[in-house]
Amino acid sequence: MSICITGTGSYIPEIIKKNQDFLNNKFLNPDGSEFNVTNDVIIKKFKAITGIEERRYAKHNYNTSDLAFFAAQKAIKDAKINPETLNYIIVAHNFGDIKAKSKQFDQLPSLASRVKYKLGINNPDCICYDLIFGCPGWIEGVIQAQAFIKAGMAKKCLVIGAETLSRTYDTSDRDSMIFSDGAGATIIEKKDNTDNQGILSHKSCTFSLENTFDLFLGESFNIKEQSQERYIKMHGHKIYEFAITKVPQAMKECLEYSKKSVKNVKKIFLHQANEKMDDAMVNRFYKLYDLPRPENVMPMSIKKLGNSSVATIPTLYDLVKNNKITGHSLKRGDIILFGSVGAGMNVNAITYQV
Repeated sequence: MSICITGTGSYIPEIIKKNQDFLNNKFLNPDGSEFNVTNDVIIKKFKAITGIEERRYAKHNYNTSDLAFFAAQKAIKDAKINPETLNYIIVAHNFGDIKAKSKQFDQLPSLASRVKYKLGINNPDCICYDLIFGCPGWIEGVIQAQAFIKAGMAKKCLVIGAETLSRTYDTSDRDSMIFSDGAGATIIEKKDNTDNQGILSHKSCTFSLENTFDLFLGESFNIKEQSQERYIKMHGHKIYEFAITKVPQAMKECLEYSKKSVKNVKKIFLHQANEKMDDAMVNRFYKLYDLPRPENVMPMSIKKLGNSSVATIPTLYDLVKNNKITGHSLKRGDIILFGSVGAGMNVNAITYQV
């Protein structure tokens, strides 16, 4: 028996917000003071570090559950399955549905139940729940789906990562330029007649002493703002140092569990958080083996899509699978790694054979 990704789908919102669209923002330090450089300098430095040139935002009439539904439709069609045969729908996100121009998070009912409703699934044995695990949520959802299938509790699961981070940021915080919206979906399915395919191993960690509040909700940097709204905030340097140490180690342990050689790894799909950080993580991963980094091993989508949290990896995988990332493709038998880091702080990885 193999447990495989049999279908993928992604939804990339239509609204494009370029870096220059932030030129008129009033960026402030955490203490509310102004920067002593102009916005064009801030934006230029931002692009050099993150690699982001533009990002995608959802239309005002779409919520996170809508984006999840759109991606799910594509994954179901790609897998050629009847949605009534799904045993689980797992939706990974951080903030639920947030209506445009509102900061209220709505998770009642669960986004997974909303997706099931939108798909028109009648089967009561299709179980729905949401997963809050930070940016590594989609990977963790796949790990849980695999567990259900191994335990004989399921044959087919729909795992989605979806987010509308454009509705959660503080406009006076320069980190706001990182965030974007999107959704990626996958069908995880039991296959009896496949050899050397599917999920080979996984690894998950939670570091909850020193790093729990590296990502958090906090007040606006604009001290003149009178509202009690709270926005997504991060200790960027701490996250960077944490990620480039913990993620390579988790991927190494994960790969060792699979008993596959690092020399056979064809692609590494990392959470699209920061291009400089992702480069450092891959470099350190190969350094753990005293090997040079292979060329063209890490596909990236952050340049045009920004950081859509739990949606980045399933979206990237869908794009590469469908030959939509220049210079990157997959073929049957390829060994790949998925790796992510995010709020919690959580880290996880999967070794997968295409």
